[in-house]
Amino acid sequence: MKPFDLAKFREAVVAGRIEWRKHVLQRLAERSILQRVAVEVLRTGDRIEQYAGDRPFPSALFLGYNAGKPYHVVAAFDEANTQVYVITAYEPSLDVFEPDYRTRRK
Repeated sequence: MKPFDLAKFREAVVAGRIEWRKHVLQRLAERSILQRVAVEVLRTGDRIEQYAGDRPFPSALFLGYNAGKPYHVVAAFDEANTQVYVITAYEPSLDVFEPDYRTRRK
């Protein structure tokens, strides 16, 4: 499977075609991350990793900033139905990522 089309993905985000499952909403609450912050990362952030082989839809990891803090959001995209599925969102750790928050530590 190929990576999803970023322009189509962003159009779906802007149109509000985003599904929030109970699990991700619980994680956002536990991590004190607002839904609007996650949406902004998906709308304007950089796609830093792609998981084209994910099932049932390809997904990607996005990096964005809000109020100077870095955030990672993972989302899948059903391109045929233009539906975005938020999988998780978190503040990246320097234990896992380099200071650029894009590169995983080896």
